[in-house]
Amino acid sequence: MGLHIIAEFLGVEKDRISKTGQVRQIVEEAVKGSGLNVIRSAYHQFKPHGVTCFYLLKESHLAVHTWPEVDYAAIDIFTCDRNGKAKKALELLRKGFSPRKIKIRMLRELQYEKLLRRAKNNQGAY
Repeated sequence: MGLHIIAEFLGVEKDRISKTGQVRQIVEEAVKGSGLNVIRSAYHQFKPHGVTCFYLLKESHLAVHTWPEVDYAAIDIFTCDRNGKAKKALELLRKGFSPRKIKIRMLRELQYEKLLRRAKNNQGAY
């Protein structure tokens, strides 16, 4: 049911991750292209460079944090969607940011899913 993706994009060109405008264009295309449903988003521009953005999603959340001084972006996507939207978003972010190297951790079968199954089987008892 749930999927939590933590990705590190290394070797990203500074101009792709330094300013809000470029980051917003890439992330918006990834969110829309993946079919994720946005409730709200927020961006913060750091001085002199670097961006953090957060998307509150119907499915959960997506966040991007950038460090242009070391050509690095951290990606955090959590969804309760079973249709592959999180993986699609990650792929679109990869295409948009074009990192030279990627490190990915995917967490599945999270504890909350076990608790939900137990609650359903016990009619709410934990």
